[in-house]
Parts: sequence; C-alpha cells; structure tokens
Amino acid sequence: MKDTLHYIVSSIVDNPEAVKIEETEVEGVVTLLIHVDPLDMGKVIGKEGKVIRSIRNIMKVKALKQNKRISVALAETEPPQQ
Repeated sequence: MKDTLHYIVSSIVDNPEAVKIEETEVEGVVTLLIHVDPLDMGKVIGKEGKVIRSIRNIMKVKALKQNKRISVALAETEPPQQ
C-alpha cells in the first residue's frame, strides 16, 4: 500500500524527490503519514481538500481488498524560514 500511495503523491507534486511515506501498524490499523515539500502541500490537499479526500478513498479501497483498516495523514511541516 505504501508503494501505491508514494506513486500517487509523487505524480501530483512538483518535487517528487521530497516525498516520503511512513507506515506504521497498530492493532490492525495501518497508518500512512505523507511527508512532502512545504511548497507542494497545497497540491496534495487540493481545493477544499478534494485531492487528499480522493487519495484517502483510493487507499481505503486497496485496504478493503486486503482486509485491513487504513488511515492516511499529511505530516505538518513548518513554513520555510526567510
């Protein structure tokens, strides 16, 4: 699942080298934490959160096929300092 999410997010952002996915599993729930370049955060979230919502829906379908529960989150990053 991690590879699928990495492919989707890397295809959206301008700086695909900065995309990192952390995967943890606790009590049957797989948590995927997305790290992207702060400048690409808006592209991943999308207008009114539509893009990240769509990504979550795609990943839920993949998780259901594997009989798992999933949580997809964006890592909070601090804005670049000037």
